[in-house]
Amino acid sequence: MRFYTFVFKNVVRRRVRSTLTVIGMALAVGAVVALVGVSRSTEQSFMDIYQRQNTPIIVQQRGAKQRLTSVLSEKLGEEIEKIPGVKHANGGLVDFTSLEQLGADAVIVQGWRPGSPLMKNLNILPGGRNISPDDKHCVLLGDQLAIALEKKVGDKLSLYESGEYVVVGIFESHIGYESRSMVMRLSELQRFMGRPGQVSGFAVLVDRPDEPKEIERICAAISALGPRIDAKSAVDSVKDTAEIRFINAMAWIVSAIAIIIGVVLMLNTMIMSVSERTREIGILRAIGWGRLRIVRMILVEAFLLSLCGGVLGSIAAIGLTRALSQHPDVAGLIDAHIGPGVIAFGIVCSLLVGVLGAAYPALRGAQLLPTEALRHE
Repeated sequence: MRFYTFVFKNVVRRRVRSTLTVIGMALAVGAVVALVGVSRSTEQSFMDIYQRQNTPIIVQQRGAKQRLTSVLSEKLGEEIEKIPGVKHANGGLVDFTSLEQLGADAVIVQGWRPGSPLMKNLNILPGGRNISPDDKHCVLLGDQLAIALEKKVGDKLSLYESGEYVVVGIFESHIGYESRSMVMRLSELQRFMGRPGQVSGFAVLVDRPDEPKEIERICAAISALGPRIDAKSAVDSVKDTAEIRFINAMAWIVSAIAIIIGVVLMLNTMIMSVSERTREIGILRAIGWGRLRIVRMILVEAFLLSLCGGVLGSIAAIGLTRALSQHPDVAGLIDAHIGPGVIAFGIVCSLLVGVLGAAYPALRGAQLLPTEALRHE
């Protein structure tokens, strides 16, 4: 019998234990893949928004890690546009509001000037239109938000206890964060929030967005306009966002716990396996198997269990995140895209967990003397 055939039969003939081990590994790997995948896709979603808007520079209040707490003067946009290389400075205000139809769920409200590049870039679905400078009490809804609210063009929506607003258009977006938001006139949102003449930040468009040195120069020039002004590239701005950093931290903490559980699970499984097969290992040693071959046998068994658990856990994570992303309560809040890199990372983690968990049992099995192992009851 070939070595790998022998190892495979060792795994298969202990069906219950092997199945439970694979399921446990799948749960651990699935947690890692799902959490890391969602955290990375959330970060990428923010980047996709800035890329779609052709926005290479974000300006916020210095020291404000959240967009909601950033406060800048709307007139700062005029100063920014005077800097050579700047094409346009789009001021915007962000708020969270609750709607009766969605219960406790918060909805992102963005305030932009009508006719600004940000508003023009919205992909308005047929049957609707964009907000014009003369419009009042009008809003645009993201497609996922419109579905959740069961609203269509022409319907009315109650906002901020200030009367009803007409839905003049519904915009489509493949980005979950954006598809579950709404857009209204900047001046109206400023009035509702009690922040006249203020914005949360600026999305700055430049003439040469593909030149890093030009971006650095413009960022330095904008930051020099005042001590409270902080201009960063879109990539740096996303990475420094408190929400993104919190999501990433939580994902890695929970993933670390899942990996530790996987190591303990594999350690327990392989120790029990070695203990039950003491006489078998003694016979193998007696017929000429060396210690290294015994170690290889146990490690390969763990490798097979871990590989099955990693693949099964990755598939489960992809299916679970996709199912959740389609649920009406969270549609648009969870990005179902889990990239190949995250899947590969999960499987590699599974294999490493298997090797780490089986290392001690393998060494213990290799240290057994043939005479002692054969006398084992």
